[in-house]
Amino acid sequence: MKAVARQRYARLSPLKVRQVTRLIKDKNVEDALSILHFTPKRAAKTVENVLRSAVANFQNQEEAGGVNPDKIFVKSVTVDGGPMWKRFRPMSMGRVGRIRRRTSHITIVVEDR
Repeated sequence: MKAVARQRYARLSPLKVRQVTRLIKDKNVEDALSILHFTPKRAAKTVENVLRSAVANFQNQEEAGGVNPDKIFVKSVTVDGGPMWKRFRPMSMGRVGRIRRRTSHITIVVEDR
């Protein structure tokens, strides 16, 4: 049995989020939460919230009943790029520099063993 949690339009670059999600793939949920808690990256807090949501979704399913949280593990983590926010900054000699603010869609799937 599995449960899914998604965070869409997160104001984080997909490359930077993937650096964090690579650390927790195929790990026990307890281990993954402790890794995320002590990871000094801005994306770690967002990924931790999504993981907590996935665990809560898993425990609220009727079939889950009283599954021990030690038996839940992170099956897959996907980070896809969302739409970019385009902004412009004035540059010298009348030019314009383009700023692309990237967004991410984060999906975490947890499953019991």
